[in-house]
Amino acid sequence: MKTINYTPYRASKSFNSRVRFLIFHYTAGGFAGSLATLTGPSASAHYLVPDISDPSYQQAGHTAQEVFNLVDETQRAWHAGVSQWGNRNSLNDTSIGVEIVNRATFKDGVFNFPPYHPEQIRVIGELALNILARYPDIGPTQVLGHSDIAIGRKSDPGPMFPWQALSLQGIGAWYEDATRDELLQGYNACGMPPRSELLKLFKAYGYDTSKATDDAGYRQLVRAFQLHFRPENYDGEMDAQTAANLAALVSKYFP
Repeated sequence: MKTINYTPYRASKSFNSRVRFLIFHYTAGGFAGSLATLTGPSASAHYLVPDISDPSYQQAGHTAQEVFNLVDETQRAWHAGVSQWGNRNSLNDTSIGVEIVNRATFKDGVFNFPPYHPEQIRVIGELALNILARYPDIGPTQVLGHSDIAIGRKSDPGPMFPWQALSLQGIGAWYEDATRDELLQGYNACGMPPRSELLKLFKAYGYDTSKATDDAGYRQLVRAFQLHFRPENYDGEMDAQTAANLAALVSKYFP
């Protein structure tokens, strides 16, 4: 593994050593603004992964892909906000947060998700493997996006984040195609499980289902799942493909 150039910047004053989660985010802005925000009084993250094509990164004198270590891993960073996964909430207490410079936007009710730079993905893989090797309590289903743990409130790291490719490196979870295909065939032939059963699967995997009590809350839950595990279609509508992906994940990790 190549050595990553970590650039220390600042540290939080809140100490915590019980790391159970690795959470990925996008910054929704350029390098200079993202760095200012993450070193200000309201938000922080353990790592910031710049985009080497970002003009403000180049103007700051950087020519190679770096990873900025903003908060020591032994300390709490303020990146997750109101959050829940499984039986844990307030995940700032038990997570490492990685912010990735990406100019995703939300305007007039429409999201725009630009692709990540290949160099970002390369170093994200190296960084994540390094973290996972040092924190064996972070299992595959505990490598998450902000959208997974803050349903309806956040959409990062978005559908362009390469979850499946990272899973092939041993980073995070992904379903088995053969299992998914078998389930999909059955759903197409006989119909999907009822919503009540699908909610049980969401909860078994770790998603917070407490707000999925009406159609709007359920769509937000489905969309959060799709952003991670069905990025080609994240419209929030439950269909046989989404249901099969979900059931295949639960079958693999929570048999």
